[in-house]
Amino acid sequence: MRSTLERIRPDANSSFRLLLTPHLSDVFLWHYHPEYEIVYIEGASGTRHVGDHISRYQGSDLVFIGPNIPHLNFDYGVRTEYRKVVVQLNADFLGADLWQAPELAAIADLFSRARSGLSFYGETKAEVGRDLARLADLPPFDRLLLLLRVFQRLAGSAEVTRLHGEPVAGAYDLDEQRRLKRLTQFVAECYSRRIELREAAELVHLTEAAFCRSFKRMTRLTFTQFVNRYRVHEAQRLLLTDHSVTEAAFACGFESLSYFNRVFRGVTGENPLAFKRRHRSDS
Repeated sequence: MRSTLERIRPDANSSFRLLLTPHLSDVFLWHYHPEYEIVYIEGASGTRHVGDHISRYQGSDLVFIGPNIPHLNFDYGVRTEYRKVVVQLNADFLGADLWQAPELAAIADLFSRARSGLSFYGETKAEVGRDLARLADLPPFDRLLLLLRVFQRLAGSAEVTRLHGEPVAGAYDLDEQRRLKRLTQFVAECYSRRIELREAAELVHLTEAAFCRSFKRMTRLTFTQFVNRYRVHEAQRLLLTDHSVTEAAFACGFESLSYFNRVFRGVTGENPLAFKRRHRSDS
């Protein structure tokens, strides 16, 4: 699935960026960025898709996502009234050496763990959600202090689940970025038909063997897995707009309904009809 690089700048007179309920429920934004991100959403039930993790949240959600992990906007498909707070910041938003202070050791460890994506629940989610909702009403210095308290609360919490399978080490080099961009554009344009491995390898001027090695190293997926995940997420979009399971399967390049059902379950953990019914019941 094509992942878009989001470019982020801190707010004026601030070391981080604060967003309040950006209304993106109709936008399927599968994206990544080199900044850390805290997301709190309440008054909604939706899809939590962070890296290779896909699940549902009910009523509210609190996640802390590390750099370069691709993720879906948490309000996608939400049809209820909801509130969302997003904080985006660089790893060195307080200076590169400040994390060496012993008083901040627990927070430094939290940031390290967030490189795999973290989901918080229970009292931690409720308490931190209330604090995040207060940020916009505070002057800059008090806002920063409260954010540090939020990090300290998260760092000491046992109410946490790791989301993504492996930490994302860093951005690709320039050649890899260009190659992956070309391939994702190719898949986005051609996913509805049969795609041969030979076509993809020729597109980036590699032999099939070299292409397979390079693609697996860049994405930790085979090219077939990558294409199928893109197709599944396109099928999810169609299922949410009243297409039947059969229509979604064949529109997204699957040549048999049984194979579509098997791949869809492997990617999302449920079959397409259950996905469609669950979202319809939530709307």
